[in-house]
Amino acid sequence: MDDRNPPLERLRFLAFFTKNTDEFFMKRVGGLKQQIDAGVTKTTPDGRTPKEQWVEVLDAARPLFTQQSAYWQSVLKPTLADNGIEICTPAELSDENQAQLRTHFEESILPTLTPLAFDPAHPFPFISNLSLSLAVLSSTGSDEPTFTRIKVPPNQPRFITVPGEADRYVLIEDLIERNLDLLLPDLDIRDVSKFKVTRNAEVRRNEEVAEDLVDMVEDVIEQRRFATVVRLEVDADMPDESLAILKDQLEVADREVFHREGPIDFEDFFELIDHDRPDLKLPAWSPKPHPRLGSVTSEASDETARIFDEIKNGDILAHHPYHSFEGTVQRFLNAAATDPDVLAVKAAIYRTASDSKVIQSLINAADNGKQVAVMVELKARFDEKNNLEWVRQLEEEGIHVAYGTVGLKTHTKTALVVRQEDDGVQLYSHIGTGNYHSGTAKGYSDLGLLTADRDIGFDLTKVFNFFTGPTIDDRFRKLLIAPVTMRERFTEMVRREAEHARAGRRARMVVKVNGLEDPSMVEELYRASMAGVEIDLIVRDICRLRPGIDGLSENITVHSIVGRFLEHARIFYFENGGSPEWYIGSADWMTRNLDYRVEAVTPVEDTQLREQLRFILEASLTDNRRRWLMQSDGTYEPVSSDDESVRDIQEILMTATEAALDNGYGPGMIVDTDLVEEELLVEDAAETETDASPEGSNEASSDTDDEQTYSDGGDASAFDVYADHWYRPDSETYDWAVRTAEGERRYFKTRDGARNRLRTEYE
Repeated sequence: MDDRNPPLERLRFLAFFTKNTDEFFMKRVGGLKQQIDAGVTKTTPDGRTPKEQWVEVLDAARPLFTQQSAYWQSVLKPTLADNGIEICTPAELSDENQAQLRTHFEESILPTLTPLAFDPAHPFPFISNLSLSLAVLSSTGSDEPTFTRIKVPPNQPRFITVPGEADRYVLIEDLIERNLDLLLPDLDIRDVSKFKVTRNAEVRRNEEVAEDLVDMVEDVIEQRRFATVVRLEVDADMPDESLAILKDQLEVADREVFHREGPIDFEDFFELIDHDRPDLKLPAWSPKPHPRLGSVTSEASDETARIFDEIKNGDILAHHPYHSFEGTVQRFLNAAATDPDVLAVKAAIYRTASDSKVIQSLINAADNGKQVAVMVELKARFDEKNNLEWVRQLEEEGIHVAYGTVGLKTHTKTALVVRQEDDGVQLYSHIGTGNYHSGTAKGYSDLGLLTADRDIGFDLTKVFNFFTGPTIDDRFRKLLIAPVTMRERFTEMVRREAEHARAGRRARMVVKVNGLEDPSMVEELYRASMAGVEIDLIVRDICRLRPGIDGLSENITVHSIVGRFLEHARIFYFENGGSPEWYIGSADWMTRNLDYRVEAVTPVEDTQLREQLRFILEASLTDNRRRWLMQSDGTYEPVSSDDESVRDIQEILMTATEAALDNGYGPGMIVDTDLVEEELLVEDAAETETDASPEGSNEASSDTDDEQTYSDGGDASAFDVYADHWYRPDSETYDWAVRTAEGERRYFKTRDGARNRLRTEYE
């Protein structure tokens, strides 16, 4: 835990840790247990069977939960109390406060509780997934104790405000325990312990034989309710009698029991983070309008048309949450719904908000006579129910809805608008890295490209036809589409960098993804490293590759950034011997993304937008506040700022976004070159040189230092004097390369640009 973060930000991290580990146990541990129950013994690439993985995962997770509880009890809870936010037990309150809370319990909480006894007359109650419960042992005197389960109502606030003291709280489970005599009168309460159950979310489904995908998904949701228990969290002092009942009835092994000190479930602690205490949080950030779209404030037809005109004038790169989702993507869809010249709107939805304005825009488009087709992925885990509801609403509006593809998940974040214009039908596309979800767009760092590129539009047309038709056309002009062309193209580009390195040309790759797990891509990266390619991988989550191993991966560095925003964008940079290629899109380098999902990755070709991406990557690679480096053994160490000035990638991007808006800088972020090191190729650098020659400047030109003509084809003495510091690169784009005093390389299209850089560096 980083104590430099304000207290409520650290509490947010504890809550996210619970949320993420809950999902990890439901998905990953649940999947392993499912394989074990099925008798699977096949080993993974690292040589482990499902049983061995299961054991190691549980053993590795246990100390993490211990650390979470200890940090709350010994550090964060006292820190919050020192700052006026106190979490108390009822016993710590005055008699007056206890009486007031007892009245609140009796009037507002007690009616929602249902005690469920377990005895010969009552079967063991069903325990729902992730529910927090009280296990009560009670008796009428000398009788054997009876086990009673009381579910903590999930629709009640977890934190109950102490009357008259706005910043003091008690946990609802503690208040229930304190007043059990009102719920279980005339009983001797022998023990009260809390517990929480986690169930498997990896329910088997056979899409090949399913007659109706909607029915199948509904069955999956129902089966998940009663799935196998994969984890049981209990109070550290739960008596053996209660624990034995839970283990027996829930069929839980000893290894699956996690004893917790203090609160069991921290996810509800998000309630405290919403507290109006800005002094205990990072400064609030409000997403900004994109400079090129900020002036469009009206929904009138002439204003909506301006959005399409703006996109047609040049691609727009939106970077959330720095740029507003509502002011970019949502505005694009709103315009499509209301513009009279729009003929059709198509969108692929993986996850969206429960009150989605994106869906409403699509409904409005249909109401306005547009042809609307929507791909809603019903198999988006944990969003199946929400997506089913949207499917029904869309279909009720007469909109054609595709549910997905058999055997594949549709993970693309794409939209296509078809518009009739004076010069014919124009295609407008959006390809993003994040979901069409206004909520996550405020907390996830994602990119989206708005473009009128016809090749991209034609490619998206084929993708949407695949969603509704029987087959897919694999002849794409620009987009990389999984599972059709993406793996092959990425593999080709990695191998191409290796060939550049072997030929002595500059070879460089920077890949920013959420996960790197695919064995084949890992092997390709190892081979590229051995060929001499300099590789930086910015991986937020799982990374199978190990960097810094001599003879294998000494040219690979693995970074991970943990900040206020979740790093979710995927960016791919290939230097390609001086003719760089840039891509963004929905896919990680994981087997599921490359082979079992429909994904879309688009090239970014506009030079100014490439400069934006370069800025993002360079600021990431030089961050000394939020960045961690993977060691060769797979562990991570934080990057220390030492005596350097702090470089926080997300703070840098917020500042750059505000500066662009203030100055009307169209690309979206003003690049502050003083804050980053120019590690990646700066394109069109010569165009900024003060004495750059006009077009055709590779011809000989006058040099006042020396009028002698030299063998390089020019007449400037700088090229002979500094002959060891320049060369002609093997590039169709750049004719000159200069080695800087720091050992880096800068590429130029013009001879004068290279000459000026030589003089700047060495004279």
